[in-house]
Amino acid sequence: MSHPAFAPNNLAVVTGAASGIGLAAARHFASLGMRVVLTDLAGEKLDKAAAEVAAISPGRAQHIAAIPTDVSRPEEIEALERGVHQRFGEVHVLMNNAGVQPGSAILGPLAAWETTLGVNLWSVINGSRVFAPRMIAHGKAAVIINTGSKQGITTPPGDPAYNVSKAGVKVFTEALEHELRNTAGSQVHAHLLIPGFVYTGMTGGGRTEKPAGAWTSEQTVEFMMESLARGDFYILCPDNDVPRATDERRILWAAGDIVENRPPLSRWHPKYAEAFKAFLEQDRD
Repeated sequence: MSHPAFAPNNLAVVTGAASGIGLAAARHFASLGMRVVLTDLAGEKLDKAAAEVAAISPGRAQHIAAIPTDVSRPEEIEALERGVHQRFGEVHVLMNNAGVQPGSAILGPLAAWETTLGVNLWSVINGSRVFAPRMIAHGKAAVIINTGSKQGITTPPGDPAYNVSKAGVKVFTEALEHELRNTAGSQVHAHLLIPGFVYTGMTGGGRTEKPAGAWTSEQTVEFMMESLARGDFYILCPDNDVPRATDERRILWAAGDIVENRPPLSRWHPKYAEAFKAFLEQDRD
């Protein structure tokens, strides 16, 4: 059984759809007979992605559209929503998936922070706020899927802007789902996609072959669809290196920093190295 929002002729809007998880999702939605709007920055990649999705859609190009959008700009998200509504009508699936990771440091260039927060966090906030009212109003089953990251939960050192952006996506999506489920007449639900190690252009680091430990974007989307069919809010994806049990221990340890009054990021603190190792081993007992 699939989630009822993913029915033939229903409409999905996917941001960051020119590559990676976004493109894999757009392809999968089209294969279900859905109409799909792909959005990303203007250019050859988006045009090629739309043509690729149209080729597998039962409705061909008539059911597929590419709308170039800079999702870091709220006025462009508003224009996207208006254009989608005028051309296709009701939206049943919104996947706020666009993401960047230019790298950052606490005292590093402000531009990296602004770009990362603009794309990774503000596009999720603005996309949800702009699309949700009409999705609620049509009264049919619908979903908003926001792409987060495990880095927004365990917040490892090394890229603070990315961690902050994805932590914000987690908190916002939790609040969004609470709001939606307490809105009279709403058939819309929010879900947080938490990918594992996925081989994409953003994570590939210049590699031309998928590392053995990584999942493909297609595997991630398949897992997402199975989770949505079960009604999962937290779609915590494993990969070929890290099983769910290990993710669970890492997440619990991170929360324990507060409860146990340990130093922040104690998982990477030499004083707690042995304690964390012992804690992690418990998942194998």
